Amino acid sequence: MRDFTRRGAIGLGAAGFAALALRERAWAQLPPVPTQQAEPPRLQIEQGAQLRIIRPARFVEPDEVIFRENAQRFSQQFNIPVRVDFVGWEDIRPQTAVTANTGTGPDVVIGWADDPHIYADKLIELSDVAEYLGRKYGGWKFLADKFGKRHGTNNWIGIPFGGSTGPIVYRISAVREAGFDRIPDDLGEFLRLCQAMRRNNKPPGFALGNAVGDGNGFANWMTWAHGAYLVDEEGKVAINSRETLEALNYVRELYQTFVPGTLSWLDPSNNRAYAAQECFLTANGVSLYFALKNDPATRAIAEDTNHAPLPKGRVDRPPQSATILNAMIFRHTRFPNAGKAFIQFMLEQEQYSPWLNNCLGYWSHPLTAYDAAPVWESDPKLTVFRDGMNNPFWSGYKGPITAASGTVASEYIMVQMYASVASGQATPEQAIREAERRARRIYRS
Repeated sequence: MRDFTRRGAIGLGAAGFAALALRERAWAQLPPVPTQQAEPPRLQIEQGAQLRIIRPARFVEPDEVIFRENAQRFSQQFNIPVRVDFVGWEDIRPQTAVTANTGTGPDVVIGWADDPHIYADKLIELSDVAEYLGRKYGGWKFLADKFGKRHGTNNWIGIPFGGSTGPIVYRISAVREAGFDRIPDDLGEFLRLCQAMRRNNKPPGFALGNAVGDGNGFANWMTWAHGAYLVDEEGKVAINSRETLEALNYVRELYQTFVPGTLSWLDPSNNRAYAAQECFLTANGVSLYFALKNDPATRAIAEDTNHAPLPKGRVDRPPQSATILNAMIFRHTRFPNAGKAFIQFMLEQEQYSPWLNNCLGYWSHPLTAYDAAPVWESDPKLTVFRDGMNNPFWSGYKGPITAASGTVASEYIMVQMYASVASGQATPEQAIREAERRARRIYRS
């Protein structure tokens, strides 16, 4: 069995790239996404401008290939040398911190969702670009607006490029064998599904290690689905609640159904386990499905795979957010207008549509007009990803997005709370108190 990881991305090979090229040419012939008349900002590009951009490494191969092609197109059109570096997911935040603290380094950082809010005072405002793009492309999705604007203002300090969501990924046959024809929304029924799958030697598994996307995603889902939250609307730490206690007790029971090893799982781990047919239900982005689909050795697994929203539990919408790419420009750059022009250029449909469509649904779009992108109709198993940037939950929910919410996520406070109970190292009450202590240190409340 080939080793599958999202870090390794979708390896398309020659045949895959031929198919990709054909699909791109076909999509290029379709009508453009709907737009409105909008006057672009007048950006006076600095003389002698050159740009260095860093962003997270790709999980799907076309992400990097087409992003680089678009950057090269910008370079040729504006006569601006552009260097793009793809950085490991766990490494982008430390590199961003060094940039912020030293006042040197890349001109444009495409980091994670909360990152602009950690360094808000060191960034240039991007409202002119954001307002233009919003007017032209039908407005920004909920999470794009939430993470783009500085809390309590209409000032944009980040420009989201898209978000990767992690719904349930499951083997259709294994769920049916367990006596279910779909993924239930009720948490009790979901537990019974997982218990039946475990009895059938087709267990589920969710990351309980310090995984940027999967670990934080699982912890947030469990918290929100039980009606709990880290902080309240005013930003006061509220994790010590009856609802959190119930969530921890639920995870302690749910963990008994998991495939062994999930306490150390990082982001690639569930991909490997699912591809190796050791795990039959998890939460993941679309990259796993397409990695399986594009390899003849695992195509049968892909055919037996489907996606479903995370079970709602006590809330009225699937309790999930998105792992968002969020672009920012630090004040130290000598070429702020060139940086703004680059961001704007990359989100215009001539560049963004090929990138979005060929990323195969991995990045959900931030602008409403791209609802019309052909990728969302190319495979019915992708439908669940289309509205990923409209999920009404966010890092630090229900509170404001600030440096504190980003720090809690980067220190894996919520993940470690659940992992300590699942492993038996702490009682639910002890785990809550420790999470509360750590969160209060960060929020200073």
